[in-house]
Amino acid sequence: MSPSARPPIITVDNLAKRFGDVTAVESIGFSVAEGSTTALLGSNGAGKTTTLSILLGLLLPDEGTVTMFGEDMLRHRYRVLPWMNFSSPYVELPRRLSVAENLTVYAHLYGLDRVGERVRAVARDLDVESLLKRPTGDLSSGQRTRVALAKALLNEPRLLLMDEPTASLDPDTADWVRGFLEAYRQRTGATILLASHNMAEVERLCDQVLIMRAGAIVDRGPPADLIARYGRRNLEEVFLDIARYRGNGDGGGTDQGVLPVPQ
Repeated sequence: MSPSARPPIITVDNLAKRFGDVTAVESIGFSVAEGSTTALLGSNGAGKTTTLSILLGLLLPDEGTVTMFGEDMLRHRYRVLPWMNFSSPYVELPRRLSVAENLTVYAHLYGLDRVGERVRAVARDLDVESLLKRPTGDLSSGQRTRVALAKALLNEPRLLLMDEPTASLDPDTADWVRGFLEAYRQRTGATILLASHNMAEVERLCDQVLIMRAGAIVDRGPPADLIARYGRRNLEEVFLDIARYRGNGDGGGTDQGVLPVPQ
């Protein structure tokens, strides 16, 4: 069954969030199919982080609904949170704790059985066994990225939300992590929603792409369809067209009719 034919794990309808006079997200709607990998793309300030924060229950929207696994996240998120996890290299784990201590704390928070065994297993899977005794604050940025991913996989989530999953990684390690994520999805049937600025990564991993600009979703579709629609060679060129207001930015980009860039 193709990803688009599968039932949605996430359904967002008419979602809006404002901070005073600033509209971060304006009336967006989308769904993420079970077992798919979907990318949420956009320039800095487009609304990606706000959207992810609402999905995680960290922010309450001003309008709209979020449904995950058939549950209303605004009323029943604690029924769903045990099936989810989140990874971001920009959210630091307690720096004084060792990697093993951090992973142990999170394993207990998720109510896992045989915590020590699970911590060792996920450390082995992510190749961070040699880091377990080191203070998290002493790690390099690339090492912290891998530890953050290990934390996110402790409970073998059915839904994995990710912000820049390969940030700060060297090309070889980043390629290994992408392969790991592909294998994890195939093995578990998990659903992945990620935000990334690495367009080659998105082309490799993702079934669907949602592109945001100024708080709205301005285009969407499989990577290959977007590339063909805009007449470009790759997704990075599509991204630049939309970010720079070239093409119509509403599901039908072309090389014709360049839109004016706001002053």
